Amino acid sequence: MMITRRLLLAALPGATVPGAILPGIASAQPAPWPAHPLRLVVAWPPGGGVDTPARLIAGPMGQALGQPVVVENRGGASGSIGCAAVAQAAPDGLTLLADASPHAANATLLKGLSFDYASAFAPLTQLVVNPLVLVVNAAVPARTLAEFVAWMRAQPQPPAYASSGIAAAPHQAAALWLQRAGLRATHVPYRGSAPAMAGLLAGETAFTFSTLPQAVPLVQEGRLRALAVASAERLPNLAQVPTVAEQGFPGFVWNDWIGLWTVAGTPPAVLARLHAAVVGALREPAVAQRLAAVGQVPLGNSPAEFGAFVAQQRQQMAALVRDGLLTAD
Repeated sequence: MMITRRLLLAALPGATVPGAILPGIASAQPAPWPAHPLRLVVAWPPGGGVDTPARLIAGPMGQALGQPVVVENRGGASGSIGCAAVAQAAPDGLTLLADASPHAANATLLKGLSFDYASAFAPLTQLVVNPLVLVVNAAVPARTLAEFVAWMRAQPQPPAYASSGIAAAPHQAAALWLQRAGLRATHVPYRGSAPAMAGLLAGETAFTFSTLPQAVPLVQEGRLRALAVASAERLPNLAQVPTVAEQGFPGFVWNDWIGLWTVAGTPPAVLARLHAAVVGALREPAVAQRLAAVGQVPLGNSPAEFGAFVAQQRQQMAALVRDGLLTAD
């Protein structure tokens, strides 16, 4: 048996054989990420304002990452049920969270949470801004905000208003507007915007501040009436509807927002890939067109910018709770 120089070198400790693959080297290479499908937990029910952009970005994100992004709705308790599920996941970047503005209020408003909103999640980006519109049941005779204020004051009992959940943007906007108007109304929280709109249509409540995807089709069908938009300017989808500020409430602006997070402790390289994938998805022409059609404005800011925004929102929500304008009742 001929012993070649190559075999002899391979047998010597510490020797390097050109072109040789030593045992264990291949297995020591890190596995490509992601090696498994990703889970995108939407902390609100299907069909709502959070669900829409989450499902729109899931496909393009999956294409960019090479693994499918599976949307899972875990609604309830103002988004805290879905948040709790994500907070318990491994920090491997395979579990994502889509949530809305209650994310900034729940830490102060809700008691007995199993996780800390401020430390459990790693911010990725603010997905969209959701303008709000004040809509009333078609049976309410008011055609303007002034007429609606007069109608509310004439009722023997405070009317009821709907929201998509405690501390959700419709709850926040209504609480602030009622304070400005010097009015009282009974808050009726639902498990998401779709059930809230169903309750308004059924006459269970008199009004709500709604995001556009739910409200605009019903306004166009004449089943609801839009009295005012809570944005700084009039909206293309509701060009004939004046702002709240135009109708006797100067400076009143309140929008909903939706963001994307993953689990805190996720490696920076994974965070960077996730951020690039979601920003790329938001820039897809089909996604941008669909968001515009339902009145949602895409953003796609940096993790640092989004994290600072959420921290500021958390402080503002804490002040509302402290002043009694936002309650869990």
